[in-house]
Amino acid sequence: MDRRSFLTTTAASTAGTVALLNSTSAQAASATAAWARPVPAQAHAATGKNFPKAGGNLGNQNHSSLQRIDSDNVRKLGGAWHINLENGSTSTHQQCAVIAQDGVLYLATTQQNVFAIDGRTGETRWKTKVGSDTTNMRGLALGQGLAFTITGDNTVVALDQRTGAIRWTRELLVEDQGDPDCDPASGQCGGSKGGLAGAAVYWDGLVYIGTQGSTAGARGRAYALNAATGEVAWTFWGTPGPGEFGHDTWEGDSWKTGGAVCWIHPAVDPELGLVYWTFGNPYPRTDGSTRAGDNLFANCLVAIDAKTGKRRWHFQSVHHDIWDYDGVMSPVLADLLIKGKKARVVVYGSKTGMYYILDRATGKPVHGMEERPVPQHAAQKTSPTQPFPGGEPFVETEPRLDKATRPVPFYPTGGLFEVHWDRATILFPGAGGGADWSFPSFSHRTGLVYVGYGLINSAYSNTHGGRVNTSRPLGEYFAGGLAAVDPRTNTVAWRQEGDWSLAHGNGILSTAGGVLFQGRPDGVLTALDDRDGSLLWSWQCGAGVNTSPLTYEIDGEQYVAVLAGGNGLPYPDIPKGDHLWAFKLGGKVGPAAAPTPPSKRNQIRTAAVSGDTAKNTVTLGRVWDSAKNAPGTSESLVAQNAMAPQHLSIAAGTTVTFTNPADNKSAHGAVSFFEAEFDTGLLMPGQSSSHTFTTPGEYFYNDPVAPQSTGKIVVK
Repeated sequence: MDRRSFLTTTAASTAGTVALLNSTSAQAASATAAWARPVPAQAHAATGKNFPKAGGNLGNQNHSSLQRIDSDNVRKLGGAWHINLENGSTSTHQQCAVIAQDGVLYLATTQQNVFAIDGRTGETRWKTKVGSDTTNMRGLALGQGLAFTITGDNTVVALDQRTGAIRWTRELLVEDQGDPDCDPASGQCGGSKGGLAGAAVYWDGLVYIGTQGSTAGARGRAYALNAATGEVAWTFWGTPGPGEFGHDTWEGDSWKTGGAVCWIHPAVDPELGLVYWTFGNPYPRTDGSTRAGDNLFANCLVAIDAKTGKRRWHFQSVHHDIWDYDGVMSPVLADLLIKGKKARVVVYGSKTGMYYILDRATGKPVHGMEERPVPQHAAQKTSPTQPFPGGEPFVETEPRLDKATRPVPFYPTGGLFEVHWDRATILFPGAGGGADWSFPSFSHRTGLVYVGYGLINSAYSNTHGGRVNTSRPLGEYFAGGLAAVDPRTNTVAWRQEGDWSLAHGNGILSTAGGVLFQGRPDGVLTALDDRDGSLLWSWQCGAGVNTSPLTYEIDGEQYVAVLAGGNGLPYPDIPKGDHLWAFKLGGKVGPAAAPTPPSKRNQIRTAAVSGDTAKNTVTLGRVWDSAKNAPGTSESLVAQNAMAPQHLSIAAGTTVTFTNPADNKSAHGAVSFFEAEFDTGLLMPGQSSSHTFTTPGEYFYNDPVAPQSTGKIVVK
């Protein structure tokens, strides 16, 4: 594909790609065989009255056997209770997966408070402050009467599950404790120590803890701690050191700051004694010039001996990643019937928009794997091939003009493995596209894997000279949807596309009652039919729902609960909060007031400058100096805000002049997209062009010479 071309798509191919099964009742009855796939007995039992960990069970299936709430009566759901955990704070997002044990809900907030909440009434049983440095808290683990969590100051804490009293703490990511033989000079601590991350997982006396920090050059590692004492049982390094398997896949000392962090919780197979962990992208993210090789274990699913920390096998989804295509997801373990034979599989995949379905004992691909030649770039030291699994992607792998992935004009564009260097290049799936960081569900009822995805382009370039790396082009549109994948064939059973990206913590819960629960960034929790994704019920929670719903039972009453606290990605303006909701059939508590929803377009968020202040003039190639209320004095060809001012507010009827200063060295221009309101053409230094705005609205424009430089004019 020509990386400087835009993609065209026919209406026919659109209809063929997006399969929406919005059947009538009669059609659904006649199509029963289409959704009732044979599902063998699962090694990982579905949750029931309890939902004891992030992902539900050790296989991260996010599936419940409870069925009192079903597709027929889910419309009768109402609020059982609602509480604000942090006094109604709207300043911080929340990402914690709530869990339930014996009628009590357990969760932690970004503000470092751990809660035990009565699942029937919403009453706080106990609350414990565990740290002072805020971080993403994604879920607690329960075991041996203790509740385990990380903190923002890189400490693992074990609390008494009954009282909340702290029983032990263990600081990690330090030189003299937790990391045996940690030595910064030899890379044992990486370039940045990073931080602890992900939901904690407990199994058979061990607590599994992950890390984050690849964007700062942290060296990834996975920990197993003794649950009784907090002592480190083993450490698995995301980038192998000298003498370790995979060390030769890193050029020179690049492994020392190589990233490959595991920031989402793993799955565990007790029968095989394996823990399955996903490791993220290498560092630097978009510049591969200093780290030749495949860069293990970046972009890998690694099967690790759960007791010893030794690698059993690994699979790398992207070799020598330069696209931030970390497949960091909660791996899903499932048992399938494929051609009449039972297969034990692990489902892995994320931003590439493809699932890699592997035998969980051996790592061998269940549907085959083809190493295909991909575009090459000498400076990037790209891998000559990339793996493509049998089956099909669950989302497109290149931009399309008829969707939210319509590229902003003038950028070079491309698909999945197109290369880039110093010119910002729009690709899809991007760093926030595909399934990104997801909590999928495997339904024991339908045999399908459900996953949310995003339709979000990224603009890639190296970071030399202040260039962007994986920014989302200003002015582009965001959207997404939900896909149901048949893991027996790795093909899409159905897909529902909508207005919102659902790929950033928007976990999915499936139930034996035939209902899927999933939240959206606009604060709405939805209940969907698991056969086709059609909407059955919705509820406004008051803040973005970027966590996983759960269901539990108390004295025969089924509840659904969710934490609604918003997020910062992919929409910077997702409404934040601290809402914990529980629902039941006939619940009397009403919905929250709807917050302002995120903008479906990637907004310019600099403060508006009035036309009077800017003298109704936009100076091209310059960054606005807010201290002087005037254009800067230096030309920029790499900044995203080299329009001075970048955000101009005027009244209808105003004439705006776009000028390229005489002392600039390059031609510049201003072209409106996607509304085609104005086009200055290329202006040489010293030239200007004017346009009169008569219609109120919001007009994005960019520079055809340096398209990442984008401005907005708001006409009132």
